[in-house]
Amino acid sequence: MNTMGLPAIKPYALPEPEELPANRVDWRVDPARAVLLVHDMQNHFLDAFPRADSPLPEVLANIDALRKHCTAAGIPVVFTAQPGGQSQDERGLLLDFWGNGLPPEQRAESIVDELAPAPTDIVLTKWRYSAFVRTDLAEFLGERDQLIITGVYGHIGVLTTALDAFMREVKPFVVADAVADFSRADHLSALHHVAQRCGHVLTTANLVDAVLGVAS
Repeated sequence: MNTMGLPAIKPYALPEPEELPANRVDWRVDPARAVLLVHDMQNHFLDAFPRADSPLPEVLANIDALRKHCTAAGIPVVFTAQPGGQSQDERGLLLDFWGNGLPPEQRAESIVDELAPAPTDIVLTKWRYSAFVRTDLAEFLGERDQLIITGVYGHIGVLTTALDAFMREVKPFVVADAVADFSRADHLSALHHVAQRCGHVLTTANLVDAVLGVAS
């Protein structure tokens, strides 16, 4: 059985605003139409990062700020979390690429303490790269047609979820400094793909100050 796991991720600096790719679309977030997604921010995935070094502390702080501001603006918050101890059938082809996945341990499965979901937040069990596959995310969105995406990993689940949203006529907004990845190169590549092919890339400050109209 393949038991390969996640790589150890070296510290890297988050992209600066001037490094972000140019967006092909000028979409704007509408609080009445948007949902905030906190993607896979579980201890199992975050343990691959050095906790005290960039980018993780900044990403955690930015997601926490976004969650608070989105809640204040009436934007629902949804978390995804993968289950531990999945069977071979549940893992499917993921087994070939990533091995057994999360162990059946509460800490590994839990969303990191800094972002513990509030009672009003939704937590969806996630099975594949896209947060839409085998979940109720599409049903939860209902008539809302904008998805603000944060979390890990940028070039895998975040990008795949953005592409899937686009193909479902849901506008994805990826928050560049509220996403983390295997490397800075992977991070920038994912943002470029979103900006050029399926969504809108913005920063936490863009979203909080300009879009939500709340002082950061």
